Amino acid sequence: MNIYTTDKEVNLLVKAFEERTLLKSDWTHAAHLIVGLYYCFHHPFGVAKNLMCDGIYWLNDSHETQNTESSGYHETITVFWLEMIAKFLKENQEEKSLAVLANKLITEFSDSKLPLKYYSKELLFSPEARAHYVAPDLVKEPLFIFSTPMFAL
Repeated sequence: MNIYTTDKEVNLLVKAFEERTLLKSDWTHAAHLIVGLYYCFHHPFGVAKNLMCDGIYWLNDSHETQNTESSGYHETITVFWLEMIAKFLKENQEEKSLAVLANKLITEFSDSKLPLKYYSKELLFSPEARAHYVAPDLVKEPLFIFSTPMFAL
């Protein structure tokens, strides 16, 4: 099922996100993915991550969702999904239509519980993982293309 028929529809979602007019009920897993797709498509990973992080904080504020150690913005989940999106874009680099990419992305990554294949519940939902990026604990080899070099000290 295609949700997006034009790139303009994707752009309108991002505009609503950035202007904080996106309704809380419309801030779904798919919407998170599509905004992340837009940022990763148009910006280097670090910029996309910063735009996404700031935008989620601001949108949460407009929805009166507190950003605390137990609710609101979650750094590890955000970085996880952005890395999955960046990998997806690398694998689909020939495609230039955001609408086509958006529909394919939300089909391939419809399972919002995917991070739990990489992280134990205890680690993923810890205050540390919410506040700061933590590496997966259920995999032996790095699976991501950006997290290790980007966050290495």
